[in-house]
Amino acid sequence: MTKLLILIVVVLGILAVAQLARVYELTSKLRGKREEDITPADNRMNAMLMWLFPFAYFGFFLWLVLAYGDKMLPVAASTQGADTDALLDFNWWILISVFIITNALLFFYAGKYVYDKNRKAFWQPHNNKLELAWTIAPAIVLFVIIIYGLTTWQHITAPAGPDAVHVELYAKQFDWTARYPGQDGMLGATDYRLINGENPLGIVTEKALAARLAEIEKEKAEAMASLDQVLPESKVAEIEHRIEYLDRMAARLVNLRMVMEQDIKTNGDASAYLHGADDVVTKDFHLPVNKESNILIRSRDIIHSAFIPHLRIQMNAVPGMTTSMKVVPTITTDSMRTIPEVMRQVEEINALRQKQGKEAYVFDFILLCNKICGASHYNMQMPLIVTSAAEFDAWVAEANKKPFEGSAEAAAPTTTDSTNTSAGADSMAVAMANGQPTNP
Repeated sequence: MTKLLILIVVVLGILAVAQLARVYELTSKLRGKREEDITPADNRMNAMLMWLFPFAYFGFFLWLVLAYGDKMLPVAASTQGADTDALLDFNWWILISVFIITNALLFFYAGKYVYDKNRKAFWQPHNNKLELAWTIAPAIVLFVIIIYGLTTWQHITAPAGPDAVHVELYAKQFDWTARYPGQDGMLGATDYRLINGENPLGIVTEKALAARLAEIEKEKAEAMASLDQVLPESKVAEIEHRIEYLDRMAARLVNLRMVMEQDIKTNGDASAYLHGADDVVTKDFHLPVNKESNILIRSRDIIHSAFIPHLRIQMNAVPGMTTSMKVVPTITTDSMRTIPEVMRQVEEINALRQKQGKEAYVFDFILLCNKICGASHYNMQMPLIVTSAAEFDAWVAEANKKPFEGSAEAAAPTTTDSTNTSAGADSMAVAMANGQPTNP
């Protein structure tokens, strides 16, 4: 109710001012005064205001900086973040300097050269030296900014070193999943065609391939059985279309197995197809402090964006490709919770949450999606825990006890098992493609 009354008062005030302006305009006409006639007194008053207004103008700007400066993000918690902040600060100093100089000159000259009927303005249609000066000066400034920016960007986006920690972030509407290498230290290959309830990231292993083919076979058998019923023609066409799709998918999975076997034969232990069984798939996201990490990013459905504000890093998650970014965290989660700037912001947040009856907030680094990806975009976030190297190694050791497919020894396919299973799956897929009944 109070807000409505305030709104009514504001609207009435605006209407009153408009009416007063109209009254002034009518009285001026009655006095025979033209609107474009400006008296010397009006000119002098406007000139004086031009000299007084900058004090309020720049004072308000300074107040904004002081009043809201502590509402910005705290110190960058990564080396890349420090580089980014330095680049932004460099640009801000240039912008603020130009802002102050140009506006100060604008108001000064507007006040100094008040209209005087006895003074004639100097008319200068062209000056080559001035044209050259205000073309070269901005060009030099822009050249410095571009070179500095490109140097910083190259440093941030350079490939990670061989000793970097590797982790994959997998995005889908509307959550994140992390994947870490198992005890073999390598991430396994992935393929979207293997995604199911047991394999949400599509990790490629012999067991996952066989399970997916079995799923397809079961679904096709159910679809073919449903054709024995009396159904509308449109429904029959839909089921037949689905069966054709399942046949194509089975054939492609067989091709995938052939590619996998050929890659293993060519590259041996270096093949990514041998390293997926012991991968760790988790909803926990951990990184070690003061150590380079290489973050691989994939998306299942649409474009997302992996954004960690306090580390100042961001990279798009694009369907059908793997993007990456590297980062070296410099402050642990526990240390961030002791920084006065962070503690003050947490206290302000908790004061609001207490009024709303919510639980107290405890600072965490947060992985966010920075692309508007749907109705629950706001909820697509994941805490990041930055710990010491020793604590990170202990967490990895514990996580390795729950690999993707049981123990690495039990999950890794031998050459004999792979060949036998492949032959069985190949014959199954061929039978499915021919529309023949199959036995698992």
